Amino acid sequence: MLESHSTMEILVADDDPSVRDALAFLLTPGGFRVTSFGEGASLLAAARARVPACIILDVQLPGKSGLEILRELSAWDYPAPVLVISGKCNIPMAVDAIKNGALDLIEKPFPPDTMLARVREAVDGWARHRAGNGAAELPPAFPGRDLLTARELEVLAQIAAGAANKDAGRNLGISVRTVEVHRAHIMDKVGARNAADLMRIVLRDRRGH
Repeated sequence: MLESHSTMEILVADDDPSVRDALAFLLTPGGFRVTSFGEGASLLAAARARVPACIILDVQLPGKSGLEILRELSAWDYPAPVLVISGKCNIPMAVDAIKNGALDLIEKPFPPDTMLARVREAVDGWARHRAGNGAAELPPAFPGRDLLTARELEVLAQIAAGAANKDAGRNLGISVRTVEVHRAHIMDKVGARNAADLMRIVLRDRRGH
């Protein structure tokens, strides 16, 4: 059984010692306790034994890749946010990571202030997610609702409230690019042609209740 975290522990898996050291140097003064691993299997074992505040996972790892670790961890259902980092970010990789449950994808090299802010936003945004913010305000039923993941419902709730992508990302602790990926998935699943059509689909059902 997973143990709840008693400290703000961050689990990090990256095969580059300099990246692991940089993250520890950056995050420790911010109030986090960093536990680092050079490959994914050890991180996976630790994440199955206890719940950290956040996981930072490199895509390219010895043995199992970061995406494989995401799948084995069942990241969609894991009770902490998982941030994926990569030195070769692209849209297909971002989509693959998000489909496998990553909260966000961060490109290396990352500016120190930006990385610390993203981790804080992820941890704070996850706390709001656990409290059930946003999605509960959507109509209980509309075409395609059952196809949406919990995070897609959160993004849709932000869109329905009129938040721009940047504001939605800040509210949820994710990047604008990740919001855009979720938004595209939402529109595809509910059959919306554009943003206005999306709102018609959602709000039409709301007016009907």
